[in-house]
Amino acid sequence: MEFFSPATLGIFGQLALATLLGALIGIERELARKTAGMRTFALVSLGSALFTIISQIAFVSFVGSSFDPSRIASQVVVGIGFIGAGMIVLDKSHVRGLTTAAGLWVSAAVGMAVAYKFYAIATFGALLTIFILVFLWFVEHKIIKRINVPRPGDDEED
Repeated sequence: MEFFSPATLGIFGQLALATLLGALIGIERELARKTAGMRTFALVSLGSALFTIISQIAFVSFVGSSFDPSRIASQVVVGIGFIGAGMIVLDKSHVRGLTTAAGLWVSAAVGMAVAYKFYAIATFGALLTIFILVFLWFVEHKIIKRINVPRPGDDEED
């Protein structure tokens, strides 16, 4: 595969889109002052896209053999789960980091969708994720928590 061939330039575009969409999701986490922010989400989305593209290219090379490169994409999900688990902290019966871990997981899915050239699905998924992180946070923290009796640790945010 040549560096400036149309196929390679298309892959570069996919990687750039995955990075951009992951960064857009991460901006909300950055604004919420969370540990994993824009760069982390961009890297997760880029990495998952890159692994998925590699598995697609490898699949063509290994047709007819017992090697199954589609396993690479499935292992992205497992690896991101491992990273996400590291983001979750239990502190005095209060769990923190679940939303960030879930956001990383979705960011990986967005990157994989871009890698499979599901651009509209990836973009819509990223927009839905941003909607969840921004609008539903507002609903949860500004409306629902004012109605409900406060629980221990409710003053802290995910």
